[in-house]
Amino acid sequence: MCATIHPCMTTDFKTLDEWLAYCEQLHPKAIDMGLERVRSVATRMGLGFSCPVITVAGTNGKGSTCAMLEAILGQAGYRTGVYTSPHLVRFEERLRLLSEAVFAAELIDAFADVERARCQFDPAISLTYFEFSTLAILQVMARSNLDVVILEVGLGGRLDATNIIDPDCAVITSIDLDHMELLGPDRESIGREKAGIMRTGRPVIVSDPVPPQSVLDRALEIDADLWRFGVDFNVSGDKQQWAWAGRDRRYSGLAYPALRGANQLVNASGVLAVLTALRERLPVTAQAIRNGLAMVELPGRFQIIPGQPTLVLDVAHNPHSVAALAANLDAMGYFPTTHAVFGAMADKDLAPMLGKVGPLIDKWYFTDLPTARAESGIKLMEKWQTQNTRKDASALAFADPVDALRAAVGAADPADRIVVFGSFYTVGGILKDGTPRLHAKHLNP
Repeated sequence: MCATIHPCMTTDFKTLDEWLAYCEQLHPKAIDMGLERVRSVATRMGLGFSCPVITVAGTNGKGSTCAMLEAILGQAGYRTGVYTSPHLVRFEERLRLLSEAVFAAELIDAFADVERARCQFDPAISLTYFEFSTLAILQVMARSNLDVVILEVGLGGRLDATNIIDPDCAVITSIDLDHMELLGPDRESIGREKAGIMRTGRPVIVSDPVPPQSVLDRALEIDADLWRFGVDFNVSGDKQQWAWAGRDRRYSGLAYPALRGANQLVNASGVLAVLTALRERLPVTAQAIRNGLAMVELPGRFQIIPGQPTLVLDVAHNPHSVAALAANLDAMGYFPTTHAVFGAMADKDLAPMLGKVGPLIDKWYFTDLPTARAESGIKLMEKWQTQNTRKDASALAFADPVDALRAAVGAADPADRIVVFGSFYTVGGILKDGTPRLHAKHLNP
């Protein structure tokens, strides 16, 4: 229980910001892994779904997988609800109903429901910000007459608040080293935590081409219906189109997903496996698949914004995702100079991240971020300097992402590119006033 707030004070908050501020102070820890507290309140609320639930865990690719499922199922005429986290700019982004961000008023009512259930059941129970907001979002989804619910795991899987809901199909995307202080020191430990979303007898789609053995062992242990990339489903293709083949189902002549990056094909293959596994409850046509893949959007995932210079936004914030970003940048073609705006949390494994992308970056603009968990721009720059071997590379530090981007634009030529990457706070800081269209100073009259 937090010393500054009574465990069950009378709350009459009128705005979403007031509720979020309250939730931030309710529990002494920002992250407190475990399901007992959140499940007890959910039970009191009677939370549950009669429609199919798809839960997506993994280190990278979760958001893209959810977005592709949402786009295809929406094209097939289903009423979709998608819960993802964190958000880029506004909290309401965390819940999309029929592909649109939820209205704050709906969340305010649901937060009040959570608090009422918490107090009536056991006022001593305190929930973390993520647990409290997850329950509120699940409550809105339960009231929204949905045909399918898609849940992105916040952290890990086994002990994440989303795991109080039994999925009809689980998805495990690529697994790599991140949040090791909470999930374990290696891929096997992390995989074991992600595998906690599996359920006996129900399909689990593993789209990681080389999954940890712990994931496969867990599927066997609980007798889940394992669908494995390269075994139960696979992809093929050329530069123009691709094909998918799985259990008793094939799709050919598919256009590549609208989400950019070579890694998106692996995510898309997992999505088609989900739709095949659930085809009796959620039938979709080949045309819905084609339309959904062609129309899917997800800000901040190798998002290329045309302009002069070109702007690339990517929430790559661990070694695996930064390696994918580096490969995607390399495939873009020639740019005279690449500028990078970068901000990250203090607990990130910075050295391999900088090592992967360093050869492609000519000018760095390190930035502070508006959270206590973040490393300062100055310290990021110092860490970069200790391992930098490029004499022609330079770096500066800034107080926020907007200032850093402004400096990059000021230094850039029209033919250059600027990459903004790292934490969601980094990319979100750039998008908070809308998607920027860059015009290098050399173009101004």
